[in-house]
Amino acid sequence: MTHTPEKIQQWVKWDHDFHWHPFTQTKIWEKQDPLIITEGDGNFLIDAHGKRYLDGVSSLWTNVHGHNHAVLNQALQNQLGKIAHTTLLGLAHPGSIELAKDLIAIAPKNLGKVFFSDNGSTAVEVALKMAFQYWQQTPATAQVPHPKLKHKFMSLEHGYHGDTLGSVSVGGIGIFHEVYRPLLFGSIQLPSPHAYRDRLPLLLEKTEEIFKKFHTAVAAVVVEPKMQGASGMRNAPDGYLKGLEKLCRQYGVLLIADEVATGFGRTGKMFACEWEGVEPDFLCLAKGITGGYLPLAATLTTNQIYSAFYADPSEFKTFFHGHTYTGNPLACAVALANLGLFRQTGFWDSLTEKIAVLEEKLAVLKDHPHVGDIRQVGFMVGIEIVKDRAAKLSFSYEQMTGYKICMKAREHGVLIRPLGDVIVLMPPLSITVEEIDLLVSAVVKSLSAVLA
Repeated sequence: MTHTPEKIQQWVKWDHDFHWHPFTQTKIWEKQDPLIITEGDGNFLIDAHGKRYLDGVSSLWTNVHGHNHAVLNQALQNQLGKIAHTTLLGLAHPGSIELAKDLIAIAPKNLGKVFFSDNGSTAVEVALKMAFQYWQQTPATAQVPHPKLKHKFMSLEHGYHGDTLGSVSVGGIGIFHEVYRPLLFGSIQLPSPHAYRDRLPLLLEKTEEIFKKFHTAVAAVVVEPKMQGASGMRNAPDGYLKGLEKLCRQYGVLLIADEVATGFGRTGKMFACEWEGVEPDFLCLAKGITGGYLPLAATLTTNQIYSAFYADPSEFKTFFHGHTYTGNPLACAVALANLGLFRQTGFWDSLTEKIAVLEEKLAVLKDHPHVGDIRQVGFMVGIEIVKDRAAKLSFSYEQMTGYKICMKAREHGVLIRPLGDVIVLMPPLSITVEEIDLLVSAVVKSLSAVLA
């Protein structure tokens, strides 16, 4: 559906007059007309003028099976005929009960309980608070003789876990987090695994040195499995995640796997932990959980951790945390339908084939003089743009090269976003082979046009 020029200009004026956009420099934004999306159709977004764009980043890494999906639409409509919202504080409803059961069925086998919240940042906040409180309410053991001293957290350099203050405290991206440093509790940083992609033994050795020094004071380590997303798609070497899990078990530290971005098929398996058979103490989920339809998040944990909160009210061991829309029935209904689509015959085989096609198409850029690196894990891709590959020179931040390439891609009918000078591709899992060709072709053409 197209809209009149007068209506579109009214929207543009109101947007500039009243709207503050996330992760957006307002001075630049107000000098351009915003691209206003009014509809979705499969793997495409449609703007107010009726132009179609391939959704190359799954509407910020959330969409899984395409927009305006008949099955997901129907699930939402069916739930609307029952109830839109009811609290989980002191009440229950079928949707959250069934979704909790289904999540545990597909999660690593050690996990047994689900705590719902609203978004990726809150899923991590829940895990951090649970991990801290767990040690405060756990008896001493030979391995952990002083559990109440465990009040710090470890996280990775270049990590990103959300934008609320607890999640920012375990983040490691200076441009996002440094301004808030006086407000944060801070964390003990482990080396970024991406920097040691060909030196796994050295990486684990350096990581263990930090464990040895601080483990008695550390409640948990938080990690993005396989791929650090927001820092520029930095992939870890094979074996790192399993090695980190072993260190956690050896030194009595809980493991928080932040799969907000990597979960629900993005890496080629339902959860990235599956690649190395890792069983975390906490699994944080959001983004793809509802197929990109509604805000919902979940923090999964073990029965052992749950048992530390199981007590008489007089002991004050309750987990005093919750959100108004926790486990919203509409979100749970569409999440259940979303999980059902993953169970369709041939889904995973088809996804594996398309991941291979994407890798094959990206090979055309491997020797490009302005491509420093191509990092791919499943349908998570980062294409690093550089000034001179041979001389290892980067563009300055002020040149906004990645931004310009992504803006140029719109002329070729593709919507993508940069992380600095890293072009991010993370299409819906429902993308077709023909659409993969469109996606990569748009990047190649846009890169050539901007850097001609």
